[in-house]
Amino acid sequence: MRSVGRVRLIGGVGVEGDRYALGRGHFSDKPGTGRALTLIEAEVLESLRDGFGIAMQAGEARRNLTTRGILLNELVGRRFRVGTVLCEGRRLCEPCTYLEGLTNKKLLEPLVNRGGLRADVLEDGEIHVGDEVRTV
Repeated sequence: MRSVGRVRLIGGVGVEGDRYALGRGHFSDKPGTGRALTLIEAEVLESLRDGFGIAMQAGEARRNLTTRGILLNELVGRRFRVGTVLCEGRRLCEPCTYLEGLTNKKLLEPLVNRGGLRADVLEDGEIHVGDEVRTV
């Protein structure tokens, strides 16, 4: 995972060049929606550090987008925009033993119901650092 200033989203596919958009993600062989775009709150990462002593950079969480100022759990089942791109929240992105193994950090308990959001991308477009995430 690496930070970029902008990225293209492809409707029905996801983040251009992402492992899941290319069908090479760890869970790509499992059916289901919500792998097109994953989001996590910066506030959750900060609470891992402050409340649990777990230092975790945004990319380590293996989510495509780090947000600030919006409660992602409230977007499950709702449409929202990242910048101008229309998305739909599908389900929570719960922590898993795979993530724990990759990071070698005890994340399962601290991230239950706080691991982020899995969403589908409904329209093509480009998003940029600083774009607002808002419900529609």
